[in-house]
Amino acid sequence: MEAVKRALWYIESHSADPLTLGEVAEASGLSRFHLARVFPAVTGHSVIAYLRGRRLTEAARVLADGAPDILSVALDAGYGSHEAFTRAFRDTLGVTPEEVRARRGLDNLSLVEPTHMSDIPAVELARPSYRDVGAMLIAGIRQYYSYEERGGIPAQWQRFNPHIGHVEGEIAGSAYGVCMRVADDREGFDYICGVQVKSLDDLPEDLSGLRIPARRYAVFEHRDHISSIGSTCAAIFGDWLPSSELKTADGPLMMIEHYDRRFDPQSGEGGMEIWVPLKG
Repeated sequence: MEAVKRALWYIESHSADPLTLGEVAEASGLSRFHLARVFPAVTGHSVIAYLRGRRLTEAARVLADGAPDILSVALDAGYGSHEAFTRAFRDTLGVTPEEVRARRGLDNLSLVEPTHMSDIPAVELARPSYRDVGAMLIAGIRQYYSYEERGGIPAQWQRFNPHIGHVEGEIAGSAYGVCMRVADDREGFDYICGVQVKSLDDLPEDLSGLRIPARRYAVFEHRDHISSIGSTCAAIFGDWLPSSELKTADGPLMMIEHYDRRFDPQSGEGGMEIWVPLKG
């Protein structure tokens, strides 16, 4: 988790500056995409949401102490107007700056306190194997998530599970969760839960098709309950990748979750694999 530690330190020590995701990523040693994937898995917040929450939490403390000028507090927190500050403050903390100043207290506010890495359990990551996989056609349900909204993925699988075994041309035996970068600057990803098929012709309207070129992958086993997959991903992208001499492949493909017959979708047990596409 060293990369996340560096990112947290940089945010805490530069929170008064107009930081961008790219600047925090550079300080962490990861790409924007990898930091955006790892940071929420470790902290529960996207990079930008954590920075915003920390600034507004400190602003709330100043207001609770009776700050006479709300606009000055807004400017110190990086907001150019009273209106923008009030809107962000209310969206994040649930009340207005005026209310916090009037009641002189922080009770019942959803404050974002500094994340201490020592409080986060480490994941013992086994060495990966390496696998060459041919081109694949995936048919499934595709949905965009911000990194903070990824808790909706199990419900997406619930919607897709009835399709398994009934997709035209399906290659039985496995299911796949594919994470794809989005083309714009949104801090999130497209997630496709699907199965491998022989053709993408004549897919039903509620399914999307995806072509994945032949790749070499670093393959990691996740043996614990599926709910802890985020910790394994954080260890892969936050620890293993920066310390290895390998680079991830260019293009939109971020990683693939591979679920074979051992995985039980009812209990979430049985284990699965995480495939990281490699460059070269």
